[in-house]
Amino acid sequence: MNVLRIRNEMRSGKTIFDLPLRVTFYARVSTEKDEQINSLENQIQYYTELIRSKPNWTYIEGYIDEGISGTSTKKRDSFNRMIRDAKAGRFDFIITKEISRFSRSTLDSIKYTQELLEHDVGVLFQNDNINTLDSDSEFRLVVMAGVAQDEVRKLSERLKFGFRQAIKNGHVLGSDKLWGYDKKDCVLTINEEEAQVVRRIFDLYANQQMGIRRISQTLYDEGFTSRKGNAFNVLTIRHILSNPKYKGWYCANKSQTVDYRSKRKIFLDESEWVMYPDPSIPAIVSEELWDRANALYKRRSQQMMSHQSGAEFHNRYPYSGKIVCEEHGTSFHRQVLRSSKGEKEVWQCRVYRNRGRAGCTAPQLRTKELDQIMADIFNQLARNKQAIIDAVVTVLQSVPDEHDYAQDLRRVEEDLSAIQAKKDRLLEMSIEGAITMAEFKGRNDGFNEQIKTLEEKRSAIQAESEKGRRTAARLEEIRSVLDRELSFQNGINSALVATILDHIVVKKCSTREVLHLDIHLKFGGPWRAVFDREKSSVCFNPS
Repeated sequence: MNVLRIRNEMRSGKTIFDLPLRVTFYARVSTEKDEQINSLENQIQYYTELIRSKPNWTYIEGYIDEGISGTSTKKRDSFNRMIRDAKAGRFDFIITKEISRFSRSTLDSIKYTQELLEHDVGVLFQNDNINTLDSDSEFRLVVMAGVAQDEVRKLSERLKFGFRQAIKNGHVLGSDKLWGYDKKDCVLTINEEEAQVVRRIFDLYANQQMGIRRISQTLYDEGFTSRKGNAFNVLTIRHILSNPKYKGWYCANKSQTVDYRSKRKIFLDESEWVMYPDPSIPAIVSEELWDRANALYKRRSQQMMSHQSGAEFHNRYPYSGKIVCEEHGTSFHRQVLRSSKGEKEVWQCRVYRNRGRAGCTAPQLRTKELDQIMADIFNQLARNKQAIIDAVVTVLQSVPDEHDYAQDLRRVEEDLSAIQAKKDRLLEMSIEGAITMAEFKGRNDGFNEQIKTLEEKRSAIQAESEKGRRTAARLEEIRSVLDRELSFQNGINSALVATILDHIVVKKCSTREVLHLDIHLKFGGPWRAVFDREKSSVCFNPS
């Protein structure tokens, strides 16, 4: 059976147990200890009896992985075989204990459930009370993915803590192929042959006021080429000019991942960078030259932006590249119309923008109207709002906090105790006259510096531990935020639109008064919307 037919039957009042499905199960334990093995045997017996007890279901032998961690699916043979069999159409439905059975990563679990749905295979996560054959399940999974991003952020914070500790120890992190440097064991040394090119770039840009493309050509004419023997890429020159390492500064937090699936990054404003002089990074150019070059770079960038003020980045707006004219197959472009009443954001067919009404009869779309239509769709998808919120909180509670901060703190306390013991012994030696007062003071000051460093490390670990702790208050705060978001009290959420919307087709029959739209989400559909502008109302026709 395909997913659409199953959902139609469930909407008519049938339950999943009333449908003729071929059903299997997936069971996994992460260790081979006796109690875990017994747990696995209990799971197998339970699911086998459950499936066989349903007269409309056909039992398909289950898939079991023993003593394998859920962190990665690469070595989980039965799981991978189950995915292959699902794609081959050997069963319709999988029962498993909880989302974490598929993978310890919530994001991976969601990815696999969506992949299975594309092949008409549903999954029941019993403990999480999620059946992906329910009509709102994919929406719930997308919402959970958004919340799970917070767990990714926490992991990132833990990694950054490790980075900071490496930096304190004089280790330079980042690319191993930084032009002008050799890097070994996290230590940078200047490569004089390449550093000559870096100095030449800064000289041509800051002192001779050359543009970047001309610099590339000049370097090539002078015999300076990339490691592959080509002319220097324009982007490479820009990165060299803007990298503070060349003046001996550490720089981090220049970019941020905004999409955990595609790993798409955005570059942050310089005011958000973390920068400071780092004695472990040898400078290739002076601070004065670097600062002058970057001041010029900023001025030129601002001038270029002022000349291109009408241009917009493709992914800056949730509807960018997602509205299509049925008549011409071309995309709609954004435009801001200004009048005495203020600004209005609209979308126009590219053919209309180039040739006017004679070229395309499709009406303009207003962002405000599109937001209203999408909000209506989301409201219908999120009818069981409380179930979605409960599912999200359940997932958050099940995600393990794998870093052992208590062990880190114990180590720091042990180091502090050891140094204090050394201080006590040093004092005894001074009293006994075994060392001079000057020697006592020097060694004692050294111990005090070590104690100060360890106390700072202890404070940092305690702060990280506090961030990672899921308190009841924090879960209640998450509940409140989700309730507001799913009620659309603050208007439509642009990020939600960008995540869920695939594309919108503006039908040929659309007029200035009535819009006819086919709205395709990244799951299911299409939603066929008719928007009456005079009444400011939308209705949906069956797809």
